[in-house]
Amino acid sequence: MAGAAETRLVSRDTSEANAVAAVAVGLSALLFALSLAALFEVITISDPVAGIPVVALLGGVLVVLGAAVTSFGVGSYAGVVETQPSSSAGLVAATTFGAVWFALGGTVAAQVIGLGGIAWLPVALVVGGAAFAVTAVPREDLGSTIPAGAVTLLVGAAYLTGAIGPGWIWELSWEQQASLTAEFVIPVGTLFCALLAGWAAAKAYGGFGARGRRMGAYLLIYLNASSIVGVLFVLIAFTTFRGLPGLFTGAQFGAGVGPTVFGIALPFSLPFVMNGVALLNEFQGVLPAIAGTIWLVVGAVTFAVPLGVGAAIFLTEYAERGRFTQVVEVATNGLWSTPSIVFGLFGFAFLVPRFGGNKSLISGMLTLGFMLLPLVLITSREAMLAVPDEYRDASAALGVSKWQTIRSVVVPAALPGVVTGVILGVGRIAGETAPILLTMTGGTFVPGEQTPNVIAGFQFTSTPPFVANPELLQATTALPFQLYALITAGVGLGDSVSSPEQFQWATAFVLLLVVLSFYAIGIGARYYFRRKLQYE
Repeated sequence: MAGAAETRLVSRDTSEANAVAAVAVGLSALLFALSLAALFEVITISDPVAGIPVVALLGGVLVVLGAAVTSFGVGSYAGVVETQPSSSAGLVAATTFGAVWFALGGTVAAQVIGLGGIAWLPVALVVGGAAFAVTAVPREDLGSTIPAGAVTLLVGAAYLTGAIGPGWIWELSWEQQASLTAEFVIPVGTLFCALLAGWAAAKAYGGFGARGRRMGAYLLIYLNASSIVGVLFVLIAFTTFRGLPGLFTGAQFGAGVGPTVFGIALPFSLPFVMNGVALLNEFQGVLPAIAGTIWLVVGAVTFAVPLGVGAAIFLTEYAERGRFTQVVEVATNGLWSTPSIVFGLFGFAFLVPRFGGNKSLISGMLTLGFMLLPLVLITSREAMLAVPDEYRDASAALGVSKWQTIRSVVVPAALPGVVTGVILGVGRIAGETAPILLTMTGGTFVPGEQTPNVIAGFQFTSTPPFVANPELLQATTALPFQLYALITAGVGLGDSVSSPEQFQWATAFVLLLVVLSFYAIGIGARYYFRRKLQYE
């Protein structure tokens, strides 16, 4: 009975301690989110929250978090909390905290104490060495919590005391006269402290030992994965917020206000996406650039996918696994790593002269197709290698020929992977600027009547190759190049565009919509093939 009563008491104490550790983990996640929001200027460090400036709020939460982490480690060492710590936090943690405190010691010595030159180096070495020893020598509960909690407390105190405030600037004294401002340093410092303290709090929540290390690793992975998703949504939201006003410039809604399509007047008019740029236009648009971008992607995919998939079939199903296939793998990986400007120079020097010596849409298509080809080959080959050999053996046992097996078994099973590769490739080529600058663009602003009409441009001829398309041989523009010219080259500062900045963000928003539309089509195709494969 005595033993049972003791067990219940320990269980209750441990539960309370876990609650404290869970709160600390939650605070670290909150700080992580707030610091990301401040870093991307969703909020500013001087904005008030419930009458408290954001920088003061961050400092207060950091102090509370640092105190909680430190107290938990001390409580575990004193036996107040039941844990199972290892004998040491490990060399990885010791090296990490040693580097962190080396940087902090050097910064304080140089900026606060005023040690110039390399006089700060001995201070940084002493502080970093002490942090390494404090982490590596004691038990895991002290080694994991004391250095992390101390960093968090120090940074939080700097925010609360105003040592680092909204007007703080760190002059780096470089030849370029670079400097770090509080708008960057405070969010980054808070983000880093949230990761360190959150890792320590998660280890404490798991009771240290093997379980605690797993909990700490899970937290870091979760926060980093969440940050990736958060950055994506912030990017989309930021571009959308800036681009919508320009997109709806001159917009009209009502019966018969839009252009006529197939004899029917559309009930809306969006001049920005329906017009080109011309002197007589009341509202300027990007229709030729949209059409040019779409045709670029369609042409590149049409060129690269059959060749890439065909090469993958040969290498996977017919070629012997040996030196030849190894050389092809190295070559394709090298091609995928080749900078886009090199592909652009290739297109300019090799393709442009063979299509009349002028920049043209087909030159841009083929150049981007060559860029897409290695990725399609790599992903298609990996997808086909992932198909179990049992599928091939079962098909052969039924008397099915090798080609029929490839066509009916291997390729359908690999299609989701192939589509994934195409999706990734389209995301790259749709936003490329250098290749189309050298091979395709004839101007930034093209009137709407000069929008490339590739489908209607095909003509049959009596001489080889018995088909011609002048539209493919004409220079046109595309959204990435138009955006580049607007921002970098200063194009669009004249009377043809009344609000250049608004025009820039609206162009970026349309480009984002076009790329996401291709993504949506690819994801839908991948989902379709996966469901078809499951049901078959």
